[in-house]
Amino acid sequence: MWSDVQPGSLYSALHRLAAEGLIEPLRTEQQGQLPARTVYGITPEGRRELRALRAEALQEIRLRPDPVDLALAMSSELTEDTLRGYLEDRVRVLTARASQLDHQQERAWPDQTAADELVLEHAMLRVRAELSWHQLALDRLGKLTASSMPAAGSEPATAAARSAGDELRVRA
Repeated sequence: MWSDVQPGSLYSALHRLAAEGLIEPLRTEQQGQLPARTVYGITPEGRRELRALRAEALQEIRLRPDPVDLALAMSSELTEDTLRGYLEDRVRVLTARASQLDHQQERAWPDQTAADELVLEHAMLRVRAELSWHQLALDRLGKLTASSMPAAGSEPATAAARSAGDELRVRA
């Protein structure tokens, strides 16, 4: 989770961790006709790095901007129906993720710890917050798309006014 390693890059990540002295191969195992697997163990240097990462994770709060916010801010040329479609698609994906987490919560595994339960609850709360925000966006969609349209009977925008609408405004 901390390394954001994708399944397809797991082996290269393991080799990199071993090259950095953070893990070391302990043994090779094979079950039946399945390919042999290498079992790795964490080294003393790996434990030091893990402690440093843990301390950093516990001290730092990361509320990264969500790319959907920028996409929404820059969606003035989309119709209300198109924007609604995108948001409803996102709601479907988030709802499916909430359902997966609900099922996972119902099926506690034998060695599940209190920390495991808190991590799962944190994930659930984050998905619920996203669903709540998406509902808010859908509820305000009419206002959002209306604010990007010129008022009826108004003069066409000048080239300078149109280009000003394409500017990116940054608040520091």
